[in-house]
Amino acid sequence: MSQFKKTDSKIYAKTATVLSPDTIYWKKLGVPTLVKEFGAIDYIDFCPVEPYLFAVTASVRVQIYNPITKLVVKNITKFQEAAHGGSFRKDGNLLVAGDELGKVRLFDVTTRTILRYFEGHKAPVHRTFFTADGHHVASFSDDRTVGYWDIATENHLHTFTGHEDYIRAGCTSPVSPNIILSGGYDRKIRMYDTRVEECVMTVDHGQPVESLVFLPSGGIFISAGGTSVNVYDALSGGRQLAQLSQHHKTVTCLQLASDGKRLFSGSLDRHVKVYDIATYQVVHTIDSSNAILSLGISKNDDTLVTGMVDGLIAIYRREGDPRDEQPTQRVRKGHHQHIFEPADQQVEEFKFVRYEGHDRALRKYEYKKALDAVMAAKVRGMWPEKTVALIKELIRRKGLHRALDDRSPESLVHFINFLTRHIGDYRFTPVLIDAGNILLDVYEDSLEKFAGTIVGKAFVTLANKLQTEEQLVQEFLNLQGMLDMISVAADTAEPDTVDDAIAPYDASNKAKNQTVISVD
Repeated sequence: MSQFKKTDSKIYAKTATVLSPDTIYWKKLGVPTLVKEFGAIDYIDFCPVEPYLFAVTASVRVQIYNPITKLVVKNITKFQEAAHGGSFRKDGNLLVAGDELGKVRLFDVTTRTILRYFEGHKAPVHRTFFTADGHHVASFSDDRTVGYWDIATENHLHTFTGHEDYIRAGCTSPVSPNIILSGGYDRKIRMYDTRVEECVMTVDHGQPVESLVFLPSGGIFISAGGTSVNVYDALSGGRQLAQLSQHHKTVTCLQLASDGKRLFSGSLDRHVKVYDIATYQVVHTIDSSNAILSLGISKNDDTLVTGMVDGLIAIYRREGDPRDEQPTQRVRKGHHQHIFEPADQQVEEFKFVRYEGHDRALRKYEYKKALDAVMAAKVRGMWPEKTVALIKELIRRKGLHRALDDRSPESLVHFINFLTRHIGDYRFTPVLIDAGNILLDVYEDSLEKFAGTIVGKAFVTLANKLQTEEQLVQEFLNLQGMLDMISVAADTAEPDTVDDAIAPYDASNKAKNQTVISVD
């Protein structure tokens, strides 16, 4: 009996791209787990010590998650109004957060009890951070001031002023307990020194500042605001070293990764950009389902969490590759035990071919089940080439009629929507046009009863899509005709001068070589 040949979807593969080490490294974070919170995600912060728990500040609470189980392990709800900016101390034992009433609370992470209560701000406090020594707290408020608090005595040590608008960004130096950085909606970034209790440096970002981070050395800080990320040298008076403009909407958050060698930026354009700190070049991009307000990454780069405006958090977890831990296979024959090492040795008699769900259905001639397998939401969304490959195989077998016949309205809508979405893709167009014709053949007698239903609306959407594609092709053909006319005119044109007549006139030939029109 001849061996069953698996459905080949490689012919639909996209143009190959060179995978950099960074792309390979960050792609291992895999598909995210989505968790719904009760409001927009204000801030995400990872505990600096294992097991690298992370705190999510949203609505009126701070929830602490386990990155492995992706479940809430602590729930801090002692806020009367919206909580803001919950962040860990470097030992992971304490957590500080502000709120909408202008109060700053210090919690014991283990018991969730309030240890300190700092009052003094007159407007919401959006960011709070511990200083490098862990003995003080800096708070950044909409009242245009920065508060400096002592944890041991619960005293307010100083208020730093100078901003002319809300302060929504801030950070503390990782090496000096005396340096505080604030960024305001007045577009200014101010550096304060608690030893002299005044502003020691001011730079203009150019846009309202949304986020600030220090590099581990403490000599360079990075700001985000508008669509740009700016890099400044603190040791040379705030000289701007670079400006990164890779987003097309407001950049809302910054985080460092890989021991400060990589920078993450999240934006309302739904993208997370990864930069190489050494060159300030983008080395990877992560797409999100909605506008990003906050992000955090664990110290060991194993967990990335993004928070979105719709209250969703996406938890990306670097899972171990099972191929790296492939066990030794032991097979008994008689009284002897044979050991096979799967890494290098290939034993033909024990070769096992694993077929995907649609291929298993094809082997049994169950065409409807095969089509159902590739029309699953995950498959048609992430790997449409597999769906198209199966449709092509069913057309070749003359089995697509049978697979589409007597379908539920929901499954029909999924199939029609798939055609609508991908029929304009040049890789899939020929196959999907054939599939559309077969669909109309199967249901031509039922189109009237579909009027006004979800199936009928899906057919109308498909018709509009086909009309748009037809108009686009017509425009390309018109353009090709105009270019052909220009080329012919150039070929027949006579030189204007005698000097021009001496030299061969080859402008139109050059134009032909440089102009390529392709209409599929």
